[in-house]
Amino acid sequence: MKMRPGERIVDKLDSIEDTKGNSGDRGRLIISNLRLIWHSHNMPRVSLSVGFNCIINITTKTVNSRLRGITEALYILTKANNTRFEFIFTNLIPGSPRLFTSVIGVYKAYNSSKMYRELKLRGAIIQNKQLRILPQEQIFSRVNGVWNLSSDQGNLGTFVITNVRLVWFANMNELFNISLPYLQIASVKVRESKFGLALVIESSEASGGYVLGFRIDPVEKLHEVHKEISSLFNVYSQCPVFGVEFIVQDKPSGEEEQHVLPDVDETEIDETVNDSADILAAYLADGNHNDREPTFSSELGLAIEKLKEGYTLHTLWEVIPS
Repeated sequence: MKMRPGERIVDKLDSIEDTKGNSGDRGRLIISNLRLIWHSHNMPRVSLSVGFNCIINITTKTVNSRLRGITEALYILTKANNTRFEFIFTNLIPGSPRLFTSVIGVYKAYNSSKMYRELKLRGAIIQNKQLRILPQEQIFSRVNGVWNLSSDQGNLGTFVITNVRLVWFANMNELFNISLPYLQIASVKVRESKFGLALVIESSEASGGYVLGFRIDPVEKLHEVHKEISSLFNVYSQCPVFGVEFIVQDKPSGEEEQHVLPDVDETEIDETVNDSADILAAYLADGNHNDREPTFSSELGLAIEKLKEGYTLHTLWEVIPS
């Protein structure tokens, strides 16, 4: 399966059962820095891809596997297009914790690196007029005297241009800022505005579809900044930096990699379902086939989910960042 630019394989497990949708079918689970990919050994076209951004919760669950019987499996609850799906993966290698440690570890690394991928307004990203650098970030230039044209009078501030994002903050108030990753930029242009020539940056629809205007004097400097941002944006598009870093601690032993499992009777594998809707139905979460609840911000949505799970308002602060 072809990886997208910037995606890389973190770990690979060759004896994993998709217990929810393909019980009795031994397959391979590929863990990348963006998603989980499972495919059958017998028929590689039988496959699924689960992006980390869709995952609501990861835990363990006792299941009845055709290949291992009653055992602990990895349970993943996801949400896509207001519908909840669940996936259950069982490691067919007895006593191996890699399925749990690798998937949960990469998922945590993905969640803790959102600044690389998401637009952020008024964040705690500036300290004493200096940008708080991300681990894989490198500053290329700093441009003073940049007017943010979001208000009628404008706000004077500073650009910080890095290899992963464009940051602007107001000189008089560091908390008035924006962090815009190149991943969320739709276009970078220079065009006329009521303030004269301005640098206009449009964010992607996924990030809110913002249109950001900045004025830089003189005009020659404006064009230089436009050229630099455009160049870095094009370079980033060829090889994005997603910020997800995870090192597999328990490297597989030769015995584990060469472990031979008993042959599976192919007649046990249900291959009669071909319609895509029926295939998706196999993964619908019990009792949540049509999730039509109103959408909220990610923090509020997480709070609501935790309250449903039995958390109190007091304990919410332990699981939801302020």
